[in-house]
Amino acid sequence: MSPLTPQVPKGYGDGGFMPYGFSGTMAGAATCFYAFVGFDAVATTGEETKNPQKTTPIAIIVSLSIIFLAYCGVSAVVTLMCPYYLLDPGAALPAIFERAGWGVARYVVAVGALSALLTSLMGAMFPLPRILYAMGSDGVIFRFLGAIHPRFHTPVLGTALSGIFAGVMAMIFNLKELVEMMSIGTLLAYTLVSVSVLVLRYETNENLPAGDNQQKLHGVEQIINNFETKSTFTLSDLIVPGSQEPTTRTSRITKISMGVLAIFITGACLVLIEASHELERRSIWAIFLICVMGLGIIVCCVIITRQPQNPTPLPFKVPLVPWIPILSAMVNIYLMLKLSTLTWARFGIWMFIGFLIYFGYGIRHAGEVTESDTSGNENSKGPRPSSLTESDRLMDASTKPLTSRYMTDWDVE
Repeated sequence: MSPLTPQVPKGYGDGGFMPYGFSGTMAGAATCFYAFVGFDAVATTGEETKNPQKTTPIAIIVSLSIIFLAYCGVSAVVTLMCPYYLLDPGAALPAIFERAGWGVARYVVAVGALSALLTSLMGAMFPLPRILYAMGSDGVIFRFLGAIHPRFHTPVLGTALSGIFAGVMAMIFNLKELVEMMSIGTLLAYTLVSVSVLVLRYETNENLPAGDNQQKLHGVEQIINNFETKSTFTLSDLIVPGSQEPTTRTSRITKISMGVLAIFITGACLVLIEASHELERRSIWAIFLICVMGLGIIVCCVIITRQPQNPTPLPFKVPLVPWIPILSAMVNIYLMLKLSTLTWARFGIWMFIGFLIYFGYGIRHAGEVTESDTSGNENSKGPRPSSLTESDRLMDASTKPLTSRYMTDWDVE
């Protein structure tokens, strides 16, 4: 090491641009993923726009681009102003300005941080009562969380309980634990979104309402369709589906391939994380495992690619399907596995509580319409049916999104 180069303290990596290597960078990315959480709140305001199917994707992409530029700019400046091992983890920016002799700037940063904290708090707490109201009204969780105050026409109880619960969580866990919990939950949700894109793109149109160029099957056609659903498919069906549009068989092949693909992706990520040193030493067993997992991923991707996609025209479609959703799911799974074991344990407990509530209560009460719900909707001062979007008026009540139903109750005159 050159005498002009400062000595890197023990425990702070090797210095340089990536002091902890690629693995350490990805571990930091998994923890800092929370910084990008919140852009999906744009989707909750879809019914307040004139053309949500077009403007919502644009708004999400623009907001992510602005956030990316802001974070990258600040990180670049911080890296150039001060070595990473001299940064204060609790307050990096104020410490840097103090070190540079700009004492006044630290107070400006502190005021900005407090303002951003209040904004983030409002942005996080605003959609939570809406979600609780929608789920409570549908019976997925306890119905009292969806109760509307007769005067304010808002779910006061759900708002209060969610705020109290957030405060208790902040008292029990430290910042790093809360950040990792939020990161693992968000990564899992985004993984499920990627899977949903694949499922919908390769799904048939049998569930569309009549009038959308779909005809019900009768007689012999229905028997043939049922036989194809129950029958097994051959190896040639995986590569040559024999149809230009999705069928029950091709949809089933896609779903099975996605399940196998998820297993191979998880296995490959585990090998890359847990056996990274063995791969660097070129151990035969580690190389063999990663080759097997990689080959399985390639085969599953080829099978999915060969299946016909749903040709239904939409204002916005995810491009490069299935590659973008598969890549997104792969990165999300890798980042999730980079989180600590304690984070996975807490997440497991959290999921167990959620499953307990759903299978103990929600599965028996979901979709029920109580007398109080009916009277509440009749007495609501929400917008008239004419003020709703055309898609809302055409939708059947059973398929109408939850957001449409609680927006009707909340948007008072």
